[in-house]
Amino acid sequence: MALAHNALYQGDCIERLAQIDAGSVDLAFADPPFNIGYDYDVYDDRKPYDHYLDWSRQWMGGVSRVLSPTGTFWLAIGDEYAAELKLIAQNDLKLTCRSWVIWYYTFGVNCTRKFNRSHVHLFHFVKDLKRFTFNFKEPAIRVPSARQLVYADTRANPDGRLPDDTWILRPQDVPDGFSEDEDTWYFARVAGTFKERAGFHGCQMPEQLLGRIIRASSNEGDVVLDPFGGSGTTLVVAKKLKRRWIGFELSTEYVEKIQARLDGVDVDQPLDGPEDPLTSAPSTANGKPIRQSKILVTPAERQTKFGLDVPDAPTNASEKSEHDGTSESANGHLTKRAANRTPKPAGGRPRGRPTKSK
Repeated sequence: MALAHNALYQGDCIERLAQIDAGSVDLAFADPPFNIGYDYDVYDDRKPYDHYLDWSRQWMGGVSRVLSPTGTFWLAIGDEYAAELKLIAQNDLKLTCRSWVIWYYTFGVNCTRKFNRSHVHLFHFVKDLKRFTFNFKEPAIRVPSARQLVYADTRANPDGRLPDDTWILRPQDVPDGFSEDEDTWYFARVAGTFKERAGFHGCQMPEQLLGRIIRASSNEGDVVLDPFGGSGTTLVVAKKLKRRWIGFELSTEYVEKIQARLDGVDVDQPLDGPEDPLTSAPSTANGKPIRQSKILVTPAERQTKFGLDVPDAPTNASEKSEHDGTSESANGHLTKRAANRTPKPAGGRPRGRPTKSK
């Protein structure tokens, strides 16, 4: 029984994959459970090591079976099983890894006994090394080259070049040191305050990230498959970009919410989220002053501590300071409002919600 396109199906992905005709899918994107104990509503995300690998081998085999001879498979996975799943794809399923991309994001999990996690592995597999879709001329995935941006080199390709591994604090602080044309991609994680946030699933991926993958590895009218529907982003982006799509999701509740999200978008509608993620948040130097123990910490003080560039101080003494929020009169004394502001002692109740540690 062949499954209809442009449809979302509830059920186990291994069983559902068996219902798709072999060789009928052009692009598959999978963001499976990472087996790290995430609290899904119906799925147990803490399986024994061998059990998880056997299960992964089954669903990945199902994906490989339904891929067309020129099909592409993108896999998003965390550190814990990245190596194992890559070897399953290469050794057991005989797929070829064309790219090993790192998706770098901010606001990751706050850890206490290791470096904070702020990345996901994105493996780009193809079925046939000599025949596969990769739209290297697609303007929406190309970026300006250094010859264009820095050197004004007349030999530069006016169409830019394709997107190219790096330790970094925040990409907004070092725009010249974090390039989109590398194989480390920066897209902000879809946080709870973002307009793009669907709200019902904690592992929502950015539409712009899926947009780059779908544009690069498929064409309009191609069939895009997501065996783990999750928040529905793959299917939503596929619909917006005029692809046919098929999705599976185990949770009945998630299916209903994904379908509502699909019903709320139109074909050819712009993708949500900033196209240039480096401009989606201010640099540290241009951010708001922060308080430590209720005492103001200015951008200038952050410059001293971290060596960051900050705007020059105002030259007019009566001008409101950009650094500390106070103002001075012509004779150099603080105004009455600023002078009467007395710092409160440290030790008060911390503001905001505590960050979940791991």
